[in-house]
Amino acid sequence: MDQAIPLRQQISFYLEDIETPLGKAINLSITVFVLLSSAIFVAETYPLPDGMRSQLELLDSLILWVFVAEYLIRLWCAENRIRYIFSPYSVIDLLAILPFFFSSFSIQFIRVFRWFRILRLIRFLEGKTIIGYVSREDSVIFTRILLTIFIIVFVYSGLIYQVEHPTNPNVFHTFLDAVYFSVATMTTVGYGDVTPHTEIGRLLTILMILTGIAIIPWQLGDLIKRLVKTSNKVETICPGCNLSYHDADAQFCKVCGTKLAEGCPVDFGK
Repeated sequence: MDQAIPLRQQISFYLEDIETPLGKAINLSITVFVLLSSAIFVAETYPLPDGMRSQLELLDSLILWVFVAEYLIRLWCAENRIRYIFSPYSVIDLLAILPFFFSSFSIQFIRVFRWFRILRLIRFLEGKTIIGYVSREDSVIFTRILLTIFIIVFVYSGLIYQVEHPTNPNVFHTFLDAVYFSVATMTTVGYGDVTPHTEIGRLLTILMILTGIAIIPWQLGDLIKRLVKTSNKVETICPGCNLSYHDADAQFCKVCGTKLAEGCPVDFGK
């Protein structure tokens, strides 16, 4: 028992760590599996040779087993398992392995929610971009906003495809058809050339419209505010902590409080 506790703590550390080589390898591998699983779902909506389809199904089954094992390991490592089960990340992980228990309805596209784990890797990125200076905080916010929009579109497209394709295959032929319908619906354009036939499909359409009205403009508004904020950064090296970028009218470093050197700062855009 004494040996099991340190082992459990060590495994739990590496599952969450993104700084040590082993922790990076584990988390990057999980990210790759999530991306690969999403790509497999999209590919399987297109006509494929039987041999290739069988290989993709086998690969997806292996990925599913990896996710099941990971979930059980995380549950075993949790100090408070009840609290862990109802935590947001645990709920997302559980949704990702539901096909293991219910195979009649493919919901592997829901694994895309696990892309939010990428935020832990993005937060270490900072530097110059075409819009100005992007801090680590900014990079996380950028990624969160873009991922939220992308995941909303992806999940709705997966749902509408799964619901409509069996009864309406000529209209919802591939995943791209579902994406086209989702984007046109959530942006309230509504061309009308693609329409759902089932009641569940119509209900999803209503939810898409409400989501497009409520969530997407809010996320895009945050993105525009962040872009405006970062475009006002100028290059002024702090003599105290060497922070390179500050607000255009800053007289003191926002990190260490050191007075900034006088003179015209260098605008990144020039």
